[in-house]
Amino acid sequence: MATDSKSDKAEGAMDKVKGKVKEAVGKATDKPGTEAEGKAQQSKGHAESAKGNAKDAIKK
Repeated sequence: MATDSKSDKAEGAMDKVKGKVKEAVGKATDKPGTEAEGKAQQSKGHAESAKGNAKDAIKK
């Protein structure tokens, strides 16, 4: 299912925020696995945002 660029960007922003929180919780509780999950979720967020930006660029 195709999504528009705005929803890709919004999903990316949410993943970045969730990832930051998860990373901070992992650091605070000394749980490297949770910290790594947070970093991975942030990467996913950056990718989603980039996907949205690419869709915008194609439209122009």
